[in-house]
Amino acid sequence: MPDARSNWRARAGVVVPIRSFVTAKARLAEHLPESRRADFARELATRVVEAAAPLPVIVVTAAPEVREWAKGRGLDVVDDPGHGLDGAADAGRARAVGLGCVRTIVAHGDLPYAEELAPLGRDLARPIVVLVPCHRDDGTNVCSVPADVPFQFAYGPGSFRRHAVEARRLGLGLRVVRRADLAFDVDIPADLDRLNMPAAT
Repeated sequence: MPDARSNWRARAGVVVPIRSFVTAKARLAEHLPESRRADFARELATRVVEAAAPLPVIVVTAAPEVREWAKGRGLDVVDDPGHGLDGAADAGRARAVGLGCVRTIVAHGDLPYAEELAPLGRDLARPIVVLVPCHRDDGTNVCSVPADVPFQFAYGPGSFRRHAVEARRLGLGLRVVRRADLAFDVDIPADLDRLNMPAAT
C-alpha cells in the first residue's frame, strides 16, 4: 500500500537558485579570501539541499561549477534565465510543475543551520503561501507557494513584506513560519561572527 507521506512529498518540490560559488558572497570579501568564499558557498548550498530531502530538488544556475556540483549530487538542474532571483525562482517553479509538483518551495542556498524543508510543503495545492523571513525580518529565506497560482516573486531588500502583500493581492492565505534554522542566512560580516568563521589573513 502506498505511503501517504511519500505521496505528498513527491508532489512538492524545492527550488534552490544559486548564481555561482566562485563569485558568491562578495560582501564578505574583506573577511574571507576568495578561495574560502567559494568553498563556504558550496558548504552552505550542500546543507540546504540535504535539508530538502526527501523532496525533489531543482537547482537553478548558469554557473558551470554549480551545475557540476548539482549533477554530482543527482539533482535536477535548470538554466538560470538571467533575470535575477525572481526569474530563477520562476524557472525553477516551471520545472517543478513539469515534474508534476503542485507546490514549489523556493529556498535560498545560504542557510547554514537548515534542518528540514519538507514540512513547508504540506499544504500542497491549498491556496496558502508560507513565508520564512530572514533573521532581520526583511528578506524571504523560504517561500512556499501553490504551483497553479500566478504568484509574482519579488526578491531583494524588503521582500518578506512584498511577498506577504502579493499573497493578499491574490486572495491567498498566508502563514509566516519563524524557525531559527531557516531564518538565519549569511549576507554580511556580522553574520560570519555568529558562525565563528575565521577572518581572512
